[in-house]
Amino acid sequence: MARRRKSEGQTALVTGASGGIGLELARCFAKDGCDLILVARSAPALEAVAAELSKQHRVQVHAIAADLGKIGAGAELARRLADNGLKVDVLVNNAGYGDASAFATSDLNAQLGMVDLNIRALVELTHFCWPAMLRSGKGGVLNVASTAAFQPGPFMAIYYASKAFVLSFSEALWEEAHSTGVHVSCLCPGSTESAFRARAGTDKVRLSRIGQMSAAKVARLGYRAFKANKRVKITGTKNTIMARAVPFTPRGIILRLVRYLQTA
Repeated sequence: MARRRKSEGQTALVTGASGGIGLELARCFAKDGCDLILVARSAPALEAVAAELSKQHRVQVHAIAADLGKIGAGAELARRLADNGLKVDVLVNNAGYGDASAFATSDLNAQLGMVDLNIRALVELTHFCWPAMLRSGKGGVLNVASTAAFQPGPFMAIYYASKAFVLSFSEALWEEAHSTGVHVSCLCPGSTESAFRARAGTDKVRLSRIGQMSAAKVARLGYRAFKANKRVKITGTKNTIMARAVPFTPRGIILRLVRYLQTA
């Protein structure tokens, strides 16, 4: 008889799952026998990933193409899941984007889009899934934030602020779920090898030259932290030291340092 894998019988919904950290997190869940609901904007890329993970790990994988940044997209996704009888045991809120630019010269739609995707959609999907998790006393939420969450970010102001929201929200939910059996974890990676950097424009700034971690390693660390119900996981020793030092460093110095790192 085949050995039962740890997450068999559960289903994880992963947003932003067509590449980068989202794809690697989906791999982690699938390897443990968890069925998947994968959500991203690109249908062809998503379907290719779904076919690969289903074949490799012998799990059921549903691919749903959706732009969660659109107003009402989260509610529409929730309706599609309910109509198809798909339950969500674990929600992985990974979808998000950044924009490296001075606020004065930035595109307003891009800035508001970050708020819609990085914050609103995350809250909307969590609100849909959360009550059932608490009733069942299992599963949980894994939110992907960033080391950007620990300080303000000149020249990337909205992105840093959005990730600060995700971190604060996650920690609050972790406490609300205390003793329920529901896990909550916030993954805070530093610079990561993925398509995110090119889209955000951060591949050209000093911060990107400090050192990067592979998306696969970030995902493995985040997955283990979620399974252990670790409230916050910062990836990498250097990133951890820098993030934890922020409260003990004068704010003006932090702002000047981030300004320097966020410019070319």
